[in-house]
Amino acid sequence: MGKQELFRELETYGIEKKVLEAMKRVDRAAFVPKEEKQQAWDNMPLPIGRGQTISQPLMVAVMTQELDVHKGDKILEVGLGSGYQAAVLEELGGKVFGIERIPELAEMAKKNLAGRKAKVIIGDGTLGLPEEAPFDRIMVTAGAPHIPKALEDQLKIGGKIAIPLGRSYQELIIGTKTEKGMKIDKKGGCMFVPLIGKDAWKE
Repeated sequence: MGKQELFRELETYGIEKKVLEAMKRVDRAAFVPKEEKQQAWDNMPLPIGRGQTISQPLMVAVMTQELDVHKGDKILEVGLGSGYQAAVLEELGGKVFGIERIPELAEMAKKNLAGRKAKVIIGDGTLGLPEEAPFDRIMVTAGAPHIPKALEDQLKIGGKIAIPLGRSYQELIIGTKTEKGMKIDKKGGCMFVPLIGKDAWKE
């Protein structure tokens, strides 16, 4: 599938223009290993090494749209991978901090995000990034057993978190933090690698 074909397909899913335009400005081929570049614009997840994947473009579009990013939002991404999602969030005007637990992938993301302002941190994403909290938006790109407490604590009142819940098959959850707790909206099934960390699954 070519780039134009992919975006025509994404339009049929009702993805809003500002998300599509942000994604068009990011070369997905630059975020996949050389042996996957021919498939870079296919609407499917692709391997990036160490058992991890770059998300399907449709899922990137859906999660980005549901997160409702505004210019200047401080965003934490848990499960940075090769950096593609972080680049899309930055294109929407977000100030992005990405946590990746696998050092080799974090180094890949640093190279891929060179010239951008997104920050790359190696660590356990389930613990968040307290020194930079609170966040307007949090995106988790791996399936978790629940919303990690640290992430809920580090989200501003009125802030949103997008997170898949489940292990081998997940449901995408959008949580909005209120004075009384988290308001949860369920957005349907999805498939991600499991979230590994102190407040998630064990390896």
